[in-house]
Amino acid sequence: MVALKAHEVGRFLDRPDIEQGIFLAYGPDTGLVRETAQRLARRFAGSDADGMNLVVLDAGELDADPSRLALEARTTSLFGDRRVIRVRGAGKSLVVTLAELADAPGAAIILEAGNLAPRDPLRALVEAARSGRALPCFPDSDESLGRLIGESFAKAGIRADADAVAALRDSLGNDREVTRRELEKLELYAAQSKLITRDDVLLLCADNAALVLDEIVDATAAGHAAALDLALERALAAAINVQQVLASCLNHFATLRRWRSEVDAGRPAGAVLDSARPKPHFSRRAGLERQLRLWSDDSLQSALDRLLSAISDSRKRYSLQEVIARRALLAVSLLAAER
Repeated sequence: MVALKAHEVGRFLDRPDIEQGIFLAYGPDTGLVRETAQRLARRFAGSDADGMNLVVLDAGELDADPSRLALEARTTSLFGDRRVIRVRGAGKSLVVTLAELADAPGAAIILEAGNLAPRDPLRALVEAARSGRALPCFPDSDESLGRLIGESFAKAGIRADADAVAALRDSLGNDREVTRRELEKLELYAAQSKLITRDDVLLLCADNAALVLDEIVDATAAGHAAALDLALERALAAAINVQQVLASCLNHFATLRRWRSEVDAGRPAGAVLDSARPKPHFSRRAGLERQLRLWSDDSLQSALDRLLSAISDSRKRYSLQEVIARRALLAVSLLAAER
Protein backbone atom coordinates (compact mmCIF):
# COMPACT_ATOMS: atom_id res chain seq x y z
CA MET A 1 0.00 0.00 0.00
CA VAL A 2 1.48 3.36 -1.06
CA ALA A 3 -0.29 6.51 0.19
CA LEU A 4 1.98 9.51 -0.21
CA LYS A 5 1.80 12.52 2.09
CA ALA A 6 1.26 15.91 0.47
CA HIS A 7 4.83 17.02 1.28
CA GLU A 8 6.23 13.88 -0.40
CA VAL A 9 4.60 14.48 -3.78
CA GLY A 10 7.22 16.93 -5.11
CA ARG A 11 10.06 14.51 -4.37
CA PHE A 12 8.11 11.67 -5.98
CA LEU A 13 7.51 13.71 -9.14
CA ASP A 14 11.25 14.33 -9.44
CA ARG A 15 12.10 10.63 -9.02
CA PRO A 16 9.12 8.27 -9.40
CA ASP A 17 9.78 4.79 -8.02
CA ILE A 18 7.78 3.14 -10.81
CA GLU A 19 7.63 3.89 -14.52
CA GLN A 20 4.18 2.49 -15.23
CA GLY A 21 1.10 2.02 -13.11
CA ILE A 22 -1.93 4.00 -11.98
CA PHE A 23 -1.17 7.50 -10.74
CA LEU A 24 -4.00 9.42 -9.04
CA ALA A 25 -3.60 13.19 -8.59
CA TYR A 26 -6.46 14.30 -6.35
CA GLY A 27 -7.40 17.09 -3.94
CA PRO A 28 -9.15 20.44 -3.52
CA ASP A 29 -6.45 22.44 -5.36
CA THR A 30 -7.55 21.84 -8.96
CA GLY A 31 -4.64 23.86 -10.33
CA LEU A 32 -2.12 21.70 -8.47
CA VAL A 33 -3.94 18.53 -9.58
CA ARG A 34 -3.59 19.66 -13.19
CA GLU A 35 0.05 20.66 -12.72
CA THR A 36 0.88 17.32 -11.08
CA ALA A 37 -0.72 15.39 -13.94
CA GLN A 38 1.17 17.49 -16.49
CA ARG A 39 4.49 16.83 -14.76
CA LEU A 40 3.84 13.09 -14.73
CA ALA A 41 2.83 13.10 -18.40
CA ARG A 42 6.01 14.94 -19.38
CA ARG A 43 8.08 12.65 -17.20
CA PHE A 44 6.74 9.45 -18.73
CA ALA A 45 6.11 10.60 -22.33
CA GLY A 46 9.34 12.58 -22.55
CA SER A 47 9.86 14.45 -25.79
CA ASP A 48 6.77 12.75 -27.18
CA ALA A 49 4.50 14.50 -24.66
CA ASP A 50 2.34 15.84 -27.50
CA GLY A 51 2.70 12.83 -29.78
CA MET A 52 1.07 9.48 -30.40
CA ASN A 53 2.14 7.83 -27.14
CA LEU A 54 0.16 10.28 -24.98
CA VAL A 55 -3.61 9.84 -24.96
CA VAL A 56 -5.77 12.42 -23.15
CA LEU A 57 -9.30 11.36 -22.26
CA ASP A 58 -12.22 12.85 -20.37
CA ALA A 59 -14.09 10.73 -17.85
CA GLY A 60 -17.31 11.48 -19.73
CA GLU A 61 -15.90 9.76 -22.82
CA LEU A 62 -15.08 6.68 -20.77
CA ASP A 63 -18.55 6.62 -19.22
CA ALA A 64 -19.94 6.39 -22.74
CA ASP A 65 -17.41 3.71 -23.72
CA PRO A 66 -16.20 1.86 -20.56
CA SER A 67 -13.94 -0.51 -22.50
CA ARG A 68 -11.84 2.25 -24.05
CA LEU A 69 -9.51 2.76 -21.08
CA ALA A 70 -8.48 -0.90 -21.00
CA LEU A 71 -8.12 -0.90 -24.78
CA GLU A 72 -5.85 2.15 -24.75
CA ALA A 73 -3.74 0.75 -21.89
CA ARG A 74 -3.18 -2.58 -23.68
CA THR A 75 -2.47 -1.09 -27.08
CA THR A 76 1.19 -1.52 -28.03
CA SER A 77 3.02 1.58 -29.22
CA LEU A 78 4.13 1.44 -32.86
CA PHE A 79 7.59 2.60 -31.75
CA GLY A 80 7.85 0.42 -28.65
CA ASP A 81 7.68 3.37 -26.25
CA ARG A 82 5.64 3.53 -23.06
CA ARG A 83 1.97 4.42 -23.46
CA VAL A 84 0.80 7.31 -21.30
CA ILE A 85 -2.92 7.80 -20.69
CA ARG A 86 -4.18 10.90 -18.92
CA VAL A 87 -7.80 10.92 -17.70
CA ARG A 88 -9.44 14.18 -16.60
CA GLY A 89 -12.34 14.27 -14.16
CA ALA A 90 -11.77 10.71 -12.99
CA GLY A 91 -14.31 9.20 -10.60
CA LYS A 92 -15.61 5.96 -9.15
CA SER A 93 -17.14 4.93 -12.49
CA LEU A 94 -13.61 3.90 -13.55
CA VAL A 95 -13.04 1.56 -10.60
CA VAL A 96 -14.18 -1.66 -12.32
CA THR A 97 -11.93 -1.13 -15.33
CA LEU A 98 -8.99 0.01 -13.22
CA ALA A 99 -9.35 -3.03 -10.95
CA GLU A 100 -8.74 -5.22 -14.00
CA LEU A 101 -5.60 -3.21 -14.83
CA ALA A 102 -4.24 -2.81 -11.31
CA ASP A 103 -1.85 -5.79 -11.36
CA ALA A 104 -0.58 -5.27 -14.92
CA PRO A 105 -1.56 -1.82 -16.23
CA GLY A 106 0.79 -2.00 -19.23
CA ALA A 107 0.94 1.82 -19.33
CA ALA A 108 1.28 4.91 -17.19
CA ILE A 109 -2.33 5.80 -16.40
CA ILE A 110 -2.58 9.30 -14.91
CA LEU A 111 -5.88 10.20 -13.28
CA GLU A 112 -7.04 13.70 -12.31
CA ALA A 113 -9.74 13.88 -9.62
CA GLY A 114 -11.27 16.25 -7.10
CA ASN A 115 -11.07 16.00 -3.33
CA LEU A 116 -11.58 12.32 -2.46
CA ALA A 117 -12.36 10.97 1.00
CA PRO A 118 -10.12 8.14 2.32
CA ARG A 119 -12.88 5.61 1.70
CA ASP A 120 -13.64 6.79 -1.83
CA PRO A 121 -13.55 3.66 -4.07
CA LEU A 122 -11.17 5.20 -6.61
CA ARG A 123 -8.69 6.45 -4.02
CA ALA A 124 -8.89 3.20 -2.06
CA LEU A 125 -8.21 1.14 -5.20
CA VAL A 126 -5.14 3.14 -6.21
CA GLU A 127 -3.68 3.25 -2.71
CA ALA A 128 -4.10 -0.53 -2.34
CA ALA A 129 -2.64 -1.44 -5.75
CA ARG A 130 1.02 -2.51 -5.85
CA SER A 131 1.49 -0.40 -8.98
CA GLY A 132 -0.71 2.47 -7.73
CA ARG A 133 0.41 5.82 -6.41
CA ALA A 134 -2.03 8.35 -4.93
CA LEU A 135 -0.74 11.93 -4.97
CA PRO A 136 -2.69 14.37 -2.72
CA CYS A 137 -2.84 17.97 -3.96
CA PHE A 138 -3.75 20.41 -1.20
CA PRO A 139 -3.47 24.24 -1.22
CA ASP A 140 -0.01 25.59 -0.49
CA SER A 141 0.93 26.28 3.11
CA ASP A 142 2.79 29.49 3.99
CA GLU A 143 6.03 27.51 3.88
CA SER A 144 5.45 25.80 0.53
CA LEU A 145 4.05 28.99 -1.01
CA GLY A 146 7.09 30.97 0.14
CA ARG A 147 9.35 28.31 -1.35
CA LEU A 148 7.44 28.39 -4.65
CA ILE A 149 7.67 32.20 -4.81
CA GLY A 150 11.38 32.12 -4.05
CA GLU A 151 12.11 29.43 -6.64
CA SER A 152 10.07 31.18 -9.35
CA PHE A 153 11.72 34.57 -8.82
CA ALA A 154 15.20 33.04 -8.53
CA LYS A 155 14.72 31.25 -11.84
CA ALA A 156 13.72 34.57 -13.45
CA GLY A 157 16.64 36.42 -11.81
CA ILE A 158 14.30 38.67 -9.84
CA ARG A 159 14.83 39.90 -6.28
CA ALA A 160 11.75 40.37 -4.09
CA ASP A 161 11.59 42.49 -0.95
CA ALA A 162 10.66 40.55 2.21
CA ASP A 163 7.39 42.46 2.61
CA ALA A 164 6.57 41.75 -1.05
CA VAL A 165 6.82 38.01 -0.41
CA ALA A 166 4.67 38.39 2.72
CA ALA A 167 2.03 40.29 0.74
CA LEU A 168 2.07 37.59 -1.94
CA ARG A 169 1.60 34.84 0.64
CA ASP A 170 -1.45 36.68 1.97
CA SER A 171 -3.10 37.01 -1.45
CA LEU A 172 -2.19 33.67 -3.07
CA GLY A 173 -2.18 29.96 -2.34
CA ASN A 174 -5.72 28.61 -2.81
CA ASP A 175 -5.10 27.41 -6.36
CA ARG A 176 -1.70 26.55 -7.83
CA GLU A 177 -2.71 27.51 -11.37
CA VAL A 178 -3.80 30.98 -10.23
CA THR A 179 -0.57 31.33 -8.23
CA ARG A 180 1.52 30.45 -11.29
CA ARG A 181 -0.30 33.02 -13.42
CA GLU A 182 0.17 35.75 -10.81
CA LEU A 183 3.87 34.96 -10.48
CA GLU A 184 4.29 35.02 -14.26
CA LYS A 185 2.55 38.41 -14.35
CA LEU A 186 4.95 39.80 -11.74
CA GLU A 187 7.97 38.34 -13.52
CA LEU A 188 6.91 40.00 -16.77
CA TYR A 189 6.34 43.30 -14.93
CA ALA A 190 9.82 43.13 -13.37
CA ALA A 191 11.61 41.87 -16.47
CA GLN A 192 13.68 45.07 -16.70
CA SER A 193 14.00 46.22 -13.09
CA LYS A 194 14.56 42.69 -11.69
CA LEU A 195 12.94 43.87 -8.46
CA ILE A 196 9.51 43.23 -6.92
CA THR A 197 8.25 45.46 -4.11
CA ARG A 198 5.15 45.27 -1.92
CA ASP A 199 3.63 48.16 -3.89
CA ASP A 200 4.07 46.12 -7.08
CA VAL A 201 2.25 43.18 -5.48
CA LEU A 202 -0.60 45.35 -4.25
CA LEU A 203 -0.88 47.01 -7.67
CA LEU A 204 -0.92 43.80 -9.70
CA CYS A 205 -2.25 41.04 -7.45
CA ALA A 206 -4.19 42.36 -4.49
CA ASP A 207 -7.94 42.70 -4.21
CA ASN A 208 -8.02 46.50 -4.28
CA ALA A 209 -11.65 46.64 -3.18
CA ALA A 210 -10.72 44.66 -0.06
CA LEU A 211 -7.81 47.04 0.61
CA VAL A 212 -10.08 50.07 0.44
CA LEU A 213 -12.59 48.44 2.78
CA ASP A 214 -9.78 47.70 5.24
CA GLU A 215 -8.81 51.38 5.09
CA ILE A 216 -12.38 52.41 5.86
CA VAL A 217 -12.87 50.08 8.82
CA ASP A 218 -9.45 50.85 10.29
CA ALA A 219 -9.92 54.63 9.97
CA THR A 220 -13.37 54.34 11.57
CA ALA A 221 -12.19 52.17 14.46
CA ALA A 222 -9.09 54.29 15.07
CA GLY A 223 -10.98 57.59 15.11
CA HIS A 224 -9.20 59.06 12.08
CA ALA A 225 -11.95 61.14 10.49
CA ALA A 226 -9.78 62.63 7.72
CA ALA A 227 -8.47 59.22 6.67
CA LEU A 228 -12.04 57.87 6.78
CA ASP A 229 -13.30 60.59 4.45
CA LEU A 230 -10.47 59.92 1.99
CA ALA A 231 -11.05 56.16 2.05
CA LEU A 232 -14.78 56.63 1.50
CA GLU A 233 -14.09 58.80 -1.54
CA ARG A 234 -11.82 56.09 -2.94
CA ALA A 235 -14.46 53.43 -2.34
CA LEU A 236 -17.21 55.39 -4.05
CA ALA A 237 -14.91 56.25 -6.96
CA ALA A 238 -14.23 52.52 -7.35
CA ALA A 239 -18.00 51.85 -7.42
CA ILE A 240 -17.94 49.86 -4.17
CA ASN A 241 -21.50 49.48 -2.91
CA VAL A 242 -22.43 51.48 0.19
CA GLN A 243 -24.12 48.41 1.68
CA GLN A 244 -20.85 46.52 1.30
CA VAL A 245 -19.03 49.30 3.15
CA LEU A 246 -21.50 49.23 6.05
CA ALA A 247 -21.51 45.43 6.18
CA SER A 248 -17.69 45.36 6.32
CA CYS A 249 -17.70 47.84 9.19
CA LEU A 250 -20.37 45.89 11.05
CA ASN A 251 -18.36 42.67 10.65
CA HIS A 252 -15.18 44.42 11.81
CA PHE A 253 -16.73 45.79 14.98
CA ALA A 254 -18.37 42.44 15.74
CA THR A 255 -14.92 40.84 15.41
CA LEU A 256 -13.37 43.54 17.59
CA ARG A 257 -15.98 42.83 20.27
CA ARG A 258 -15.21 39.11 20.18
CA TRP A 259 -11.48 39.84 20.48
CA ARG A 260 -12.17 42.37 23.24
CA SER A 261 -13.97 39.70 25.27
CA GLU A 262 -10.84 37.53 25.10
CA VAL A 263 -8.67 40.47 26.21
CA ASP A 264 -11.08 41.14 29.10
CA ALA A 265 -10.72 37.47 30.06
CA GLY A 266 -6.98 37.99 30.49
CA ARG A 267 -5.39 37.16 27.13
CA PRO A 268 -2.81 39.62 25.72
CA ALA A 269 -3.97 41.46 22.59
CA GLY A 270 -1.02 40.06 20.63
CA ALA A 271 -1.96 36.48 21.50
CA VAL A 272 -5.58 37.12 20.48
CA LEU A 273 -4.47 38.37 17.05
CA ASP A 274 -2.01 35.48 16.65
CA SER A 275 -4.83 32.97 17.05
CA ALA A 276 -7.31 34.86 14.83
CA ARG A 277 -8.51 33.07 11.70
CA PRO A 278 -8.09 34.38 9.11
CA LYS A 279 -4.98 36.02 10.50
CA PRO A 280 -4.95 39.82 9.93
CA HIS A 281 -2.36 41.16 7.52
CA PHE A 282 0.89 42.03 9.29
CA SER A 283 0.63 45.65 8.12
CA ARG A 284 -2.61 46.08 10.16
CA ARG A 285 -1.43 44.42 13.34
CA ALA A 286 -0.24 47.50 15.27
CA GLY A 287 -3.43 49.36 14.35
CA LEU A 288 -5.64 46.48 15.48
CA GLU A 289 -3.86 46.25 18.83
CA ARG A 290 -4.46 49.98 19.30
CA GLN A 291 -8.14 49.54 18.43
CA LEU A 292 -8.45 46.84 21.08
CA ARG A 293 -7.04 49.26 23.64
CA LEU A 294 -9.38 52.06 22.53
CA TRP A 295 -12.68 50.21 22.65
CA SER A 296 -14.50 48.68 25.61
CA ASP A 297 -17.26 46.11 25.31
CA ASP A 298 -19.94 48.75 26.01
CA SER A 299 -18.57 51.19 23.45
CA LEU A 300 -18.33 48.44 20.84
CA GLN A 301 -21.99 47.60 21.46
CA SER A 302 -22.86 51.28 20.90
CA ALA A 303 -20.92 51.27 17.64
CA LEU A 304 -22.67 48.10 16.48
CA ASP A 305 -26.09 49.57 17.32
CA ARG A 306 -25.27 52.69 15.30
CA LEU A 307 -24.11 50.64 12.31
CA LEU A 308 -27.15 48.34 12.40
CA SER A 309 -29.41 51.39 12.47
CA ALA A 310 -27.55 52.90 9.49
CA ILE A 311 -27.92 49.68 7.49
CA SER A 312 -31.65 49.60 8.18
CA ASP A 313 -32.16 53.30 7.37
CA SER A 314 -30.07 53.16 4.18
CA ARG A 315 -32.14 50.28 2.85
CA LYS A 316 -35.38 52.11 3.53
CA ARG A 317 -34.13 55.38 2.00
CA TYR A 318 -31.97 54.16 -0.85
CA SER A 319 -31.46 57.61 -2.41
CA LEU A 320 -29.88 58.82 0.85
CA GLN A 321 -27.78 55.73 1.59
CA GLU A 322 -24.45 57.49 0.96
CA VAL A 323 -25.34 60.35 3.32
CA ILE A 324 -26.60 57.94 5.99
CA ALA A 325 -23.44 55.83 5.75
CA ARG A 326 -21.13 58.85 5.98
CA ARG A 327 -22.91 60.18 9.06
CA ALA A 328 -22.91 56.82 10.81
CA LEU A 329 -19.25 56.08 10.13
CA LEU A 330 -18.21 59.58 11.18
CA ALA A 331 -20.20 59.23 14.40
CA VAL A 332 -18.52 55.92 15.19
CA SER A 333 -15.13 57.39 14.32
CA LEU A 334 -15.77 60.27 16.75
CA LEU A 335 -16.56 57.72 19.48
CA ALA A 336 -13.07 56.33 19.01
CA ALA A 337 -11.46 59.78 18.85
CA GLU A 338 -13.02 60.72 22.18
CA ARG A 339 -11.51 57.75 23.98
